[in-house]
Amino acid sequence: MEDNAATLLDLARRYPTAFDLRDRAKRLMPRFAFGYMDGGAGATDLGIHRNWTALDNVELAPRYGKVTTPPTCEAQLFGSSYTAPIGIAPIGGPGTAFPGAETYLATAAQKARVPYVLGLLSGIDVEEGARLAPDVLWFQLYRFARNDHQIGLDLTRRAAAAGVKALVLTMDTPIRTTRPRETRSGIMHPFKITPRLRLDALTSPRWTASLLRNGLPRFASLKPYMPPGASFEATTEFIRREAGGAFSWDEVAKYRAAWQGPLVLKGILHPSDAERALNLGADGIIVSNHGGRQIESLPAAIDVLPAIADKVAGRAAILFDSGIRSGVDAARAIALGADAAFAGKAFLWSLGALGERGPGHLIRLLIEDLRATMGQLGCASLGELRHVNHRHPGAWTPEGFSP
Repeated sequence: MEDNAATLLDLARRYPTAFDLRDRAKRLMPRFAFGYMDGGAGATDLGIHRNWTALDNVELAPRYGKVTTPPTCEAQLFGSSYTAPIGIAPIGGPGTAFPGAETYLATAAQKARVPYVLGLLSGIDVEEGARLAPDVLWFQLYRFARNDHQIGLDLTRRAAAAGVKALVLTMDTPIRTTRPRETRSGIMHPFKITPRLRLDALTSPRWTASLLRNGLPRFASLKPYMPPGASFEATTEFIRREAGGAFSWDEVAKYRAAWQGPLVLKGILHPSDAERALNLGADGIIVSNHGGRQIESLPAAIDVLPAIADKVAGRAAILFDSGIRSGVDAARAIALGADAAFAGKAFLWSLGALGERGPGHLIRLLIEDLRATMGQLGCASLGELRHVNHRHPGAWTPEGFSP
């Protein structure tokens, strides 16, 4: 969908922040879909709020009198050039939150030239993702260990054939944990389409219309490995049976050997794990606590970022995910050691609020906010932003980590 200048201006006026999009999404979406996209682990979403609070507590000190031109935030990641150090994080089953999500996210990312990490559990396969976003597509894998990783290694081969820019192994999902808001809103595991969910969907015309256009999410990349015509329920059962657990370090080495492009490990929260990843040949790590969706007692990702950045010391790309809501948050992450920041939940809010035009609008907000923040701080480039003076009261010290 092409928007003219007047439409873009109106969107910027009505929805100037990610939280404006969240408020609209909450009003418009089915209860189960909003609960899926917005909720986290634990009874009170403590992990999500810990991420937000920790980011809010990072202060950046400006220097004035030297920036005379608009800041540039072009970023280089693994040999590719991007408009900004801002990307779309991998999201499991985004079609549950908004049908067709992956198509809209990929299209927006390609147009804006920012990285998009297509999740394995997505409604389009890796080949379609590469067609929609040939210049910016990364691909995320969960662990499929049966038959000596037959499925995972074949997906790796397909990703390489499709021209994926980076392969991302998710390390931080050893088991599935409880997400009470999902349960209260009617989403159970194993997932079933119940009469309650059908009735809930009818309360949201935009969501239902997108479902009719795009169909039920089918986890398309896994289709070649399942019986023909498998139902949605059969698909979720297949995933429950075949997938699970966190990649071991020996398994990381196996994928390093199979994948010749940039390899990224997602979910690193400990400097020693970052060191282990680099020793196995990882080209990047994503500092992340899974957005507060796995377990509520984990530290805020931003609070462990500086210690990990010190350990990595420029030997690999450091990416950040968990709690990003604004360009200011992205600036905070970069100032504390990240090369780029990725948002997930906020992009789901954008879809729930504005449908297919939502991701493009949010990308513009994030980039414009990052540029404005850099200018206010007196930073003409990302290199200067990485050296801005800051105060970070919640930071973990190296002494806080056991070997």
